[in-house]
Amino acid sequence: MIELTTEEIAAACAGRVVAGPPDGSEQHPARATVDSRAAAPGDLFFGIAGERADGGRFAERAIESGAWGVVVTPEHAGGVAGSGTVVIEAADPGAALAGLARRWAQELAARGARTVGITGSVGKTSTKDILAALLLPLYGEHLHASAANFNTEIGLPLTLLEASGDTRVLVLEMAMRGMGQIHELAQIARPQVGVITNIGPVHLELVGPIERVAEAKAELIAELPNGGACVVPAAEEALRPHLRSDVRVLTFAAQPSVAGAAADIRALSAEMREGSMRVEVAAGAERATIDFGFTQMHNLANALAAIGAGHALGHSLEEMAEGASKISFSSLRGEQLELDGALIINDCYNANPISMRAALEHLASVADARDARRRVAVLGDMKELGEAEKAFHREAGEQAAAAGVDVLIAVGDLAEAYAEGYGPQGETHVVRDSGAAATEFRDLVEAGDVVLIKGSRSVGLERVAQALDPAAGELPDG
Repeated sequence: MIELTTEEIAAACAGRVVAGPPDGSEQHPARATVDSRAAAPGDLFFGIAGERADGGRFAERAIESGAWGVVVTPEHAGGVAGSGTVVIEAADPGAALAGLARRWAQELAARGARTVGITGSVGKTSTKDILAALLLPLYGEHLHASAANFNTEIGLPLTLLEASGDTRVLVLEMAMRGMGQIHELAQIARPQVGVITNIGPVHLELVGPIERVAEAKAELIAELPNGGACVVPAAEEALRPHLRSDVRVLTFAAQPSVAGAAADIRALSAEMREGSMRVEVAAGAERATIDFGFTQMHNLANALAAIGAGHALGHSLEEMAEGASKISFSSLRGEQLELDGALIINDCYNANPISMRAALEHLASVADARDARRRVAVLGDMKELGEAEKAFHREAGEQAAAAGVDVLIAVGDLAEAYAEGYGPQGETHVVRDSGAAATEFRDLVEAGDVVLIKGSRSVGLERVAQALDPAAGELPDG
């Protein structure tokens, strides 16, 4: 419930009320939406102009679905002004959405809510999922977190505007495609705690060398308030120039020390168990043994980053331990599926050199634990890597060979580079797209295999898992 008056909403949208509540009563919209097909009674619809369609054209459909009101350009406002619902005209409905989210975030902060913003080259969604699980037993329905991939200039405002007025903690994921985007998102959400999971060779095509990637991610640190806190990897030298003396810095590492110095949040030991990982964690002088509901080693660093955020919010390790066993991850991010006797590690939401290495190491670990018949890797293109893209793909092919992959299905424009790096290790199939990969996969996979499916989202590798089970690999909403 967005507990603001119609006039307050219009002011936040930099807009004008063309038609007010039909009965003069001041009810509040339930949430915001930009999809007229998903509009429900009580929603506030924003008619945003996209690359393929002008959302304002569908305002009438949203109204027919029971929308509380619509925010559209003057071009569309007149056509729905007599519809018996609230109509607000704004020159830019996209900017209006951001403006209303900013205003609601301010209102929530005034009511005592605290916000954690999470970004990074890899692992931000998993870290968000872990932190939400750790905090859920402490806050219950008063916790609100980003759903699935709601982490952009549209997704983050929609997430904020779904938060109820009694929310006590918000956990928000922040994505970037270029310089200035994290700044924009942080200006909307105004987090008191910022988490940067890591800095890696991601978006190089858009922002340049690794130092520029660090600068882009550090926009989150720059927007934190005096006395806020940032959680950063202990070994990340590229972030050091961006740390602030007036912001508390908490470092994390998956080992007791980095370069001889102890990280603030660190793993002292880790033991794999059936479907879980038991970790002795230290936070300063505090110690606790925590059972995490995952087995991927790369998620240990994400968990420590999440613990750092919880620690910055004032919670002890013991307080956070209860939720650790109940961690679940967003769709297409390392989910394991048993299909026709084979185990599928469905990690096809995104890919870059860091996450690819981690996924291949996890494939080897799982295959060893199951005494797998074969290790199969379906690897799609990693996007936005700039001039070194072929080198990064060859390196990933080498890593696949080192992980003992028996069958490689390389998919996309850079598939040959994967194959070159993989060499004569095993059986290689080079295909042009996800459809061809699905055909090869259906004919190749056998009971007892452990299969990794990994690639950038645009490659569409969810079709590969669906080749065995149409219900597998369904995309998250949003």
